[in-house]
Amino acid sequence: MNAPADRGRRGRDARKRVPRSAHAAWLPPVDRADPVAVLERQGRDRLPELLPIRYGRMAASPFAFLRGSAAVMTADLASQPHTGLTVQLCGDAHLLNFGVYASPERALLFDLNDFDETFPGPFEWDVKRLAVSVAVAARENGHPETRVHRAALESVAAYRTAMSRLSRLGELAVWYERIDVDRLLPLLRSARHRKRVEASLTRARRRTSLQAVGKLTEVVGGHRRIVHDPPLLEPAGAADGAALRKIFSDYRSTLAEERRVLLDRYRFVDAARKVVGVGSVGTRCFVVLLTGRDTDDPLFLQIKEARASVLEEYLPNGPYVHPGHRVVAGQRLLQAAGDIFLGWMTGPQGRAFYWRQLRDMKGSADVAGMSPADLLVYARLCGTALARAHARSGDRLAIAGYLGGSETFERAVADFALAYAAQTAADHAALGAAIDAGLVTATPGI
Repeated sequence: MNAPADRGRRGRDARKRVPRSAHAAWLPPVDRADPVAVLERQGRDRLPELLPIRYGRMAASPFAFLRGSAAVMTADLASQPHTGLTVQLCGDAHLLNFGVYASPERALLFDLNDFDETFPGPFEWDVKRLAVSVAVAARENGHPETRVHRAALESVAAYRTAMSRLSRLGELAVWYERIDVDRLLPLLRSARHRKRVEASLTRARRRTSLQAVGKLTEVVGGHRRIVHDPPLLEPAGAADGAALRKIFSDYRSTLAEERRVLLDRYRFVDAARKVVGVGSVGTRCFVVLLTGRDTDDPLFLQIKEARASVLEEYLPNGPYVHPGHRVVAGQRLLQAAGDIFLGWMTGPQGRAFYWRQLRDMKGSADVAGMSPADLLVYARLCGTALARAHARSGDRLAIAGYLGGSETFERAVADFALAYAAQTAADHAALGAAIDAGLVTATPGI
């Protein structure tokens, strides 16, 4: 590896290819693809009966549209020059893809929590998606434009500050870096904000498999079964149930040896198809109920289809051929601590899947209800967490060298975020127009 000074110089040299101020620009290319067409192309291999739910959820607001349109924004980012400073990207680093979850030691951590699109690529693509999501959320919450710009800017400034600090640490210190939520509360100046966050953390601590049993299952004929709540939760048919039992052993083989021993202490009870998220709606997703010592010792696992990342069309080949392996490896690399049941396998018809716990003290922020002050704090936190993830997988010294010590980069990305937030609003309106014209079928409110 090159000396630290050489690595920092490599980052500064990247400014010759893409000056930091150049990130401010956003002008749609003349040949920009229709955003609705991009979404429809994504849906061709999804479950057609679920696509109206996806469009209905995306049509709810510009922020909901942004959540489901990573493919649209990725194509737009790919149309611009990039730094060539590669990290393992989250690929969809919007505000609601950060949150809290339990480490194997049962500490609550704050981190990235969605990796369906993870792939190696230029660090700024994640930073820009985060900043845009901040701007879209702030506008949706009715914040004045000065506050919108400030919040977007601060998310990027926090990223730059954290990356600068991490560039001065040793390799193990960076690898062990994490954001423990118990250390966050003293940083909150507002008593109201602190109380609100404490309530959110209390709810997250209660989100376990045991709680899920009470909400997602019922006793039928003396046996516990997952409830029938169509179209969002439907018991797996005989064919799907048999396939899930069959691939269970393949999934088991991707776990570490000691975790296989733990998994072997559970027995398969029931499975159901589940609709999750916004952008993921239409992909094949199941939940499996397992029990351990007795029926009061449940474990819920989620099996989610892994497809090609939206980034793959525009970037060099990554190290993983199997999409499920890509997702699992990306999550393990980016997160400070991982789900002990995270694994992957190939299912029926050669489809790729990955497994993880359905609920393990997971929680996310209520962005829609945030005041300007609250959003500012949250935007900074997300920027800091993103820098920590990128520092594990990329050359943090080169990125810190590119960012430098001035506000040039964050001011440029904040300007981009406001311009692209307007683009998102226009794309959201285009989806609404397609729905109104009958070109796209949407089911609202589900």
